[in-house]
Amino acid sequence: MMQLLSEMDGFEDRGEVRIIAATNRFDMLDRAILRPGRFDRLIEVPKPDEEGREQIFRIHTREMNLADDIGFEELAAETGEASGADVKAVTTEAGMFAIRDDRTEIRMEDLLEAWEKIQAEGDEGDEVSRTFA
Repeated sequence: MMQLLSEMDGFEDRGEVRIIAATNRFDMLDRAILRPGRFDRLIEVPKPDEEGREQIFRIHTREMNLADDIGFEELAAETGEASGADVKAVTTEAGMFAIRDDRTEIRMEDLLEAWEKIQAEGDEGDEVSRTFA
């Protein structure tokens, strides 16, 4: 942290240069980094809503072989407070389930089991991401 602050204090005016950083642990930031002239604007990026989760599921599964029983609307509703990273992890894990079972298609049950596994692994995705500019 001290090195970062030192480097930022040494910046010379170069016109329209912007520095952007992101964290999901806003509570761990030193207040000195938020002083004017450093990262003085906060942009909060909340977790996706149900429609957003549905779109994220569609994006991360578009290259996958899916069974006909996949219901993206149901998945989005079932995954409640999932972050975009959680949804990506669910699709990846579901693919692994299919591979382990020597299948070429991902089934709805794979995605639901993957969601249960991701939830059991912890609350790492529970933080709201924030970007600083």
